[in-house]
Amino acid sequence: MKRTREGKIIVNEDVEMHGKPVSASASEMAEVVLPAQTNALGKLLGGHVMHLVDIVAAMAASRHANSYMVTASVDYIDFQNPVNLGEIVMLKSHVNRVFHTSLEVGVEVYSEDILTGERKQTTTAYVTFVAIDEHTRQPKRVPPLILRTAEERHRWREAAKRRIIRLAHRHAKKH
Repeated sequence: MKRTREGKIIVNEDVEMHGKPVSASASEMAEVVLPAQTNALGKLLGGHVMHLVDIVAAMAASRHANSYMVTASVDYIDFQNPVNLGEIVMLKSHVNRVFHTSLEVGVEVYSEDILTGERKQTTTAYVTFVAIDEHTRQPKRVPPLILRTAEERHRWREAAKRRIIRLAHRHAKKH
């Protein structure tokens, strides 16, 4: 495997992968919080937030890889503020780092009060996906990530640290 100056990866003589910038796969979604999605206190259920996080993260992962993706792990999910009944919940996702057949996606969740317009961050999460070949159903290589901003480079470095911890934890569980 070789990498060219243009961000292409040469896997073999017949296969060439072009890198993609973070912006090409960044994804967003939003919905109004309804009574069926809340607990007895009128707050959005944490499980529903996790479901939405997985969906918006999978959107970014699939868009980057142009592939089916399966969730491999959720390394971190932090609920900082509740989302109330009637508010809009907004989710933003972006690829942080690409490995070989996997990639990490960062997700930020915000709430917006429709009466005041006040927005606040409610949740942060990091989700790892593996690309799956549509014919063999086996893991396949993921295109490289092109970093253009200081923030993207920072997220890229931090993702490597989380991967080391994730793999060490996975290895420790096997022994």
